[in-house]
Amino acid sequence: MSICLIYFVTFLFFSVLSFLLSLNFMILDYSLMLEYEMLSINSCSIIMTILLDWMSLLFMSFVLFISSMVIYYSEEYMEGDIYLHRFIMLVSMFVLSMMLLIISPNLISILLGWDGLGLVSYCLVIYYQNIKSYNAGMITALTNRIGDVALLMAIAWMMNFGGFNYIFYIDVYKNSMEMYIIILLIMLAAMTKSAQIPFSSWLPAAMAAPTPVSSLVHSSTLVTAGVYLLIRFNFALTSNLMLILLFIGTMTMFMAGMGANFEFDLKKIIALSTLSQLGLMISILALGEYQLAFFHLLTHALFKALLFMCAGCMIHSLSNCQDIRYMGGLIKVMPLTCTYFMISNLALCGLPFLSGFYSKDLILEVLSMSYLNIYIYVIFFFSTGLTVCYTFRLIYYVLVGNFCFYSLSKINDNSKIMLQGMSGLIFLVIVGGSMLMWLMFPTPYFICLPFTMKIMALIVSFFGAWFGFELSKFTLNDSLKSFYLLNSSLFFSSMWNMPYISTFGLNYYPIKLGSKLYKTIDQGWSEYYGSQNLYSKISNTSVFLQFMFNNNYKIFMLLIMMWVIFMILYI
Repeated sequence: MSICLIYFVTFLFFSVLSFLLSLNFMILDYSLMLEYEMLSINSCSIIMTILLDWMSLLFMSFVLFISSMVIYYSEEYMEGDIYLHRFIMLVSMFVLSMMLLIISPNLISILLGWDGLGLVSYCLVIYYQNIKSYNAGMITALTNRIGDVALLMAIAWMMNFGGFNYIFYIDVYKNSMEMYIIILLIMLAAMTKSAQIPFSSWLPAAMAAPTPVSSLVHSSTLVTAGVYLLIRFNFALTSNLMLILLFIGTMTMFMAGMGANFEFDLKKIIALSTLSQLGLMISILALGEYQLAFFHLLTHALFKALLFMCAGCMIHSLSNCQDIRYMGGLIKVMPLTCTYFMISNLALCGLPFLSGFYSKDLILEVLSMSYLNIYIYVIFFFSTGLTVCYTFRLIYYVLVGNFCFYSLSKINDNSKIMLQGMSGLIFLVIVGGSMLMWLMFPTPYFICLPFTMKIMALIVSFFGAWFGFELSKFTLNDSLKSFYLLNSSLFFSSMWNMPYISTFGLNYYPIKLGSKLYKTIDQGWSEYYGSQNLYSKISNTSVFLQFMFNNNYKIFMLLIMMWVIFMILYI
């Protein structure tokens, strides 16, 4: 029995168990908190706490289910790898770190899971050992360190309350200065982990990891940790902080949607789509609808995991080529993979009655009922249009049209294990949204809107699809419409120059300044008046003295004579 199969069965069993417990807790409206005191310092206890409620159990069930499918899928995807055991161990450590984060109402145990995610993600991003992977791993690890430091500072500040179980203090100290500082630090941590502006550039870079890892990271683990933390802390958010979060979330959503329309790397397009959806979750959370944010988190996890798995299947068949310009007409040679790919893409667009529709449409309608300015309304719907735009662009490039120039590939749908792993998810991608809606909202939302606002989501989706198709139409002489606006295309495809700022901005200029200081100070005046000059003077003197004392009798006698004359004259 292979290691993949053992982990698959284990995770699937615990996923089903967790889901059944979640249903039980939801029906009974029941929460369970287990505490174990580890040590007490200055009357401040460090207690290991586990919080089991319907939210943590349901999220754990989804994470475990997706992980089990991804590990099963990895058996074939990583079959040539001699270190498959190490890879599966790393993935399972990743999942266990996420479990620890989900069940912790305590900032110290959250930090353990949080840092575990950061460390293991670094190991997985640099799994393929080349310079590009190392750079991507470094930017991932260092950006996440900012959030880790913010979390450490929040833990230190929690000492004011005499304990680290934030869940006890949220309501009591809601409007106090201490809680305000703590929630600011938590917001910073969540923004780095969920890659909000200005920390977005690490997310597409993390695509250097193997595709099963991308599938796990971008669906239910690493990037959703920040959103989950904010969902847990949502009661402590003040109106000012919500406004900041709303602005950051909408800008991230817009920026990622624009970037995906100009990107040609298959995995990066899907990564930018994840970034866009994270912006949507943060935005709706900032409007006070934390349950809706959680609902979208779960439905998004399902179709995004499947989307990455389909992309991995295509990359695997195309001899590890990720450029969508080399693809085309794959629907003829990989019908089942392309069907799954199409369904998960349409779920991402919010096509009625697929899982993404239930959360996305509800979010847009709740937003339409809120008292908000025109900027928020327009950017929400425009970003939804952009989602459909880049999805149809992707479908046009990958699935339809003629196969483009890539003759040395072994394209077929014979990847039996990978297809079985994807088939495990497809049922939930189709019915998961309606199922979750029945579970999470037993009392239905009554949303009363004018007809135009009610169908606005469909209108922007239709226009987005048409626009995406028009923009991406190409002929053999490269007459793409985006070439007419080359500077704008480069600006949007590079995520508003953010990767340059977070790489060149952080290392090029400091290193250049260091070089100047080195030349002017270290090798300049300080050298002249410092060690080097002193060294040369001493060494010259010692050479001279060596010459003098080189057993030369004549010089020795001459020196004695001079010394005697000098003494006589002095006397």
